[in-house]
Amino acid sequence: MGNTLFTNVRIIDGSGAQPYAGEVLVQGNRISRVGRGARAIPAVGVTVVDAAGATLMPGMCEAHTHFGWVNSKTLDAIQKLPHEEHTLWAAQVAKQYLDMGWTSCVGAATPKPRLDCVIRNAIDAGQIPGPRYLAASQEITVSGSLGDDLLPHLPYPELAFGCIVNGRDDMLRAVRMFLKYGVDSIKLNLSGDNLVPGADATTTWMSDEEVAVAVRETKVRGKRLSCHARSTESVKQAMRHGFDVIYHASFTDEESLDMLEAQKHRIFVAPGLSVIIRLLYEGEVVDIDNQTAKDMGYERELEAACNSMKAMLKRGIRVLPGGDYGFAWAPHGENAKDLEYFVKYLGMTPMEAIVSCTKWGGEMMMRGSDLGLVKEGYLADLLLVDGDPLSNLALLQDSRRILAVMKDGQFHKSPEIRAARTRWGQTAA
Repeated sequence: MGNTLFTNVRIIDGSGAQPYAGEVLVQGNRISRVGRGARAIPAVGVTVVDAAGATLMPGMCEAHTHFGWVNSKTLDAIQKLPHEEHTLWAAQVAKQYLDMGWTSCVGAATPKPRLDCVIRNAIDAGQIPGPRYLAASQEITVSGSLGDDLLPHLPYPELAFGCIVNGRDDMLRAVRMFLKYGVDSIKLNLSGDNLVPGADATTTWMSDEEVAVAVRETKVRGKRLSCHARSTESVKQAMRHGFDVIYHASFTDEESLDMLEAQKHRIFVAPGLSVIIRLLYEGEVVDIDNQTAKDMGYERELEAACNSMKAMLKRGIRVLPGGDYGFAWAPHGENAKDLEYFVKYLGMTPMEAIVSCTKWGGEMMMRGSDLGLVKEGYLADLLLVDGDPLSNLALLQDSRRILAVMKDGQFHKSPEIRAARTRWGQTAA
């Protein structure tokens, strides 16, 4: 790897500290020096990137990622894509995320049993471009809940969107299968969802016995547990059983908030606001007008989710962006809208929103000691942005304003280099 000096940059380091003018030296795959002011670091033996005042910040982490979602109108359409085409699609989406500055992603479920693992392994091997990735299982569900879209005349479980289990033995087989494939996390659908007739977001479907089997087997293998948990009871169930990542957590009460706060040092919450907001206000793309979305319960859920997230943030619980992107009403590539939603609906400041996808993202990736900050010794996952994201978070949605993307010390998207590469022992002109 070469060495790169970013000079004349405005640094947002991801910690929440105020931005400052300075320089950043990358050597190998690590940030070796961070200096304040101009000419703070000698330009010796490096490629110099004169940023002309652009913003340098950590790469972002998407906390609720579905590379296998196909921008479709329905869940079953995701699963119907043949395996070969599905793999190519997921590889394309992984590159799209990295293009947009998401240098880390946490898998939240995959539509086919091995798909996430195959994509993660290909990224790690350098076969395809993509973010650092933690691979997930399929959504493990029970009959009648989210993910069970299996029609009576199609009695083959592999045709369903989720992995359907009923009882202890089914759960044990499913979890062991995914662990054998090498997933980083097991995902359980504890609650229903407003997309499912008769199993809305306030319902809870999985038995404690089924959950306990999954938890025990997953923890024995040293892997993480995540869950789809919109209902209050499902959030409590997740906390009782020691889950690590909670997706949604829309409905809460004081007891569930107390349980979350008691474990705030280790848990992460990603509400997935985009699915609700976009269906309420932009659902016409899938023939769901505003009144229909309200009738489905989304207005009620949005109000509950905002109240829940605000309460969590006050209690110091980490709430991260990740909006279930990959549907027709919320397509891949628009993920940075979540940061604006955090400001508009949760009352975060732009700086707090950036911390949620950088510093907290590194922690969610289980690399809080060396990922998610512009800091000496940290991994060189960096974005160079044209303009000030703190003044306009929408800049992070515009690929033209993302001047450079660096992952692991290497440019995925290269900037204009104002000074030529120098030889060792010489300074740049």
